[in-house]
Amino acid sequence: MSTEKTIIAITPGDPCGVGPEVVAKALAADGPHEVCRPLIVGSVAAMQQGIDVAGVNLSIRQVTKAEDAISERGVIDVLDSGALDPNDIQPGVANKACGLANGQWIAEAGDLAIAGKVGASVMAPVNGEALMMAKAGGSLFGSDPSERYLTLLSGKLRIVHIFDHIMLEDVCRKLTADLVSSAIRKTHETLKTFGIASPRIAVAGLNPHAHGPQETNAIIPGVETAKQEDIDVTGPIAPDTVFRHCIDGQYDVVVAMFHDQGHIAVKTWGFVGNCALFLGAPYLFLSVGHGTAFDIVGKGIASHEMMHSSIMQAASLAEGRGFVN
Repeated sequence: MSTEKTIIAITPGDPCGVGPEVVAKALAADGPHEVCRPLIVGSVAAMQQGIDVAGVNLSIRQVTKAEDAISERGVIDVLDSGALDPNDIQPGVANKACGLANGQWIAEAGDLAIAGKVGASVMAPVNGEALMMAKAGGSLFGSDPSERYLTLLSGKLRIVHIFDHIMLEDVCRKLTADLVSSAIRKTHETLKTFGIASPRIAVAGLNPHAHGPQETNAIIPGVETAKQEDIDVTGPIAPDTVFRHCIDGQYDVVVAMFHDQGHIAVKTWGFVGNCALFLGAPYLFLSVGHGTAFDIVGKGIASHEMMHSSIMQAASLAEGRGFVN
């Protein structure tokens, strides 16, 4: 037992989904309690249900403040603000009450992180429909997405995305040198806070063999600007080879141009156990790469590997120990 480890806030996701059970499985496994002080910011009732479904040998200890969390195997510390009425949990069904509670937990964990009371927030899967019912979709980091980049982690492959959910034709139209250099700069700055003293950054091209107008007009000038700031960056590199270079250890991270360019690479290389973070967010925030899986809720078969990876990565990055491979 130790009080020296970083506290990692974990929100259990939509209580009607598989979130509570995968969190329970992850905290029953080897690893999390050895590297951090896990703290559930959520519902005692939802976590008890998750423990029962997962069939793991865990007990719950309710705490009244974050700093009361300790690292004790077999025990889950839960900070429950009373946001959820246990009677509103309807497994496999999206509902407003659970969306509201989920949004509040995310906000509470974020407040703790911003205040420095926890080292990071890790989010179990949420349900978009429930959040929309509750009008809680904007709970995460507020509404300003500037200089915030979705980043996927899967072993040695780490990918920062300049563009996320936009049409490919809009990527071609909106890509600028300033966007490229800003993404490289933010990646460099953030990786240094993670404990990587001299980040090695690769930049993917957009077109085959990294030859095209977007490379000429945006990517090459953006990379050159970053190089002038003494950033170790290489690119543009042909998008059909750059991800392999990262896996082989030539780079610490790849800056990709758009959603599918990076997501396909990660999910082909190592879908099981991958996780996501928002690079450039006001606090360290990680989540899983899967949804609430309403179709298998309560069956105890949901995989906890992404949840486990997210907690382990959060603990390592929060303490400046770099990525967990």
